[in-house]
Amino acid sequence: MNRLLYIIICVVLLTGCSYDEEVELCRVSVQLVYPEGSVEPYAGAPVECRGSRAGVFMAETNAGGVATFMLTPGIYEFSTTSQFIDTSGETWWRYNFNGTRSQVVVSPEAENRVELTLKMSRKRIVH
Repeated sequence: MNRLLYIIICVVLLTGCSYDEEVELCRVSVQLVYPEGSVEPYAGAPVECRGSRAGVFMAETNAGGVATFMLTPGIYEFSTTSQFIDTSGETWWRYNFNGTRSQVVVSPEAENRVELTLKMSRKRIVH
């Protein structure tokens, strides 16, 4: 009788404690939206992602101005601060771009595309 009770307890414990916990990742695309008349999107602009669980992730944009993250579902904040120097003409310009977008919900059911509108300041470089 003791042996049968022992087997039943072991079976209950083993089946009760087993479960599959898979971490589901979501692909998130962050499109930087530059002010009209400033510069075209460029590769290498840094984008920072802060998670509600204190995680911080970094990515850089591609030539189309898109940064890609693989994130677990949750609430995030995306931000960027970058500088671009235009030396293509006779007058050189330094462009500073800043932008933040908060309370972005990332989930497997959503499209997970974020447009991050940037503010710009411009300063002439005297050379």
